[in-house]
Amino acid sequence: MGANVLVDEVDVLARRLVALVGLAMRESAERRLSMALPGGSTAETLLLPLAAAPLDWKRWDFFWGDERAVAPDHPDSNYGLSQRLFLGPIGAEARQVHRTRAEGPDLEAAAREYEAEMVAVLGHPPRLDFALMGMGPDGHVCSLFPGHQALREATRQVLAVTDSPKPPPRRVTLSLPALVATRVLCVAAFGESKAEALQAALEDPGSALPVAHLARRQAETHFLLDPAAASRLSRS
Repeated sequence: MGANVLVDEVDVLARRLVALVGLAMRESAERRLSMALPGGSTAETLLLPLAAAPLDWKRWDFFWGDERAVAPDHPDSNYGLSQRLFLGPIGAEARQVHRTRAEGPDLEAAAREYEAEMVAVLGHPPRLDFALMGMGPDGHVCSLFPGHQALREATRQVLAVTDSPKPPPRRVTLSLPALVATRVLCVAAFGESKAEALQAALEDPGSALPVAHLARRQAETHFLLDPAAASRLSRS
């Protein structure tokens, strides 16, 4: 299928996201499903309308695209943000929630433990059904940043990052192989600051931006863009 680009106002994009999740559920033949949740402004914008959708959330296991090396009650915690905006409102049970435990001193051990948990829940190699993520103005997704050595990882599903150019520097992130293998991936981007990176990702076949890797390699990626983010696209 490749990259599908939808440009509209945020409320319309939220409804489109709900429709995509509902479609994934209808196509799953009642089996359990898995989703990677976002952090940051994407979580703040889209998790509440997603939580309000009349969907059977008990069928889902929840993971995260990345996490900062902070305690779960820290203001920077992606898990904590998801708990407030989504997991709490839908009444998620503890067995459904697979938190990245990145707050300890050994990030490498945390990454390996999270990959092992993904394998235990999803099989080997683990394959998520759905992932929602944002994109930075530099084209980064999760905690995969332009030019970083993590982009060269070919086999591991979860990586430790100790030198993120965006604070805080210590993080745990899904790898490109894990994201590429995801069945349905949604990248949300809002605002003019994202326009240049989106143009490169979607219109430059040689772009090395992390989001461009997904646009080229992932089988079903949906870009949910507001008009400002899409302003430089020739097809917008």
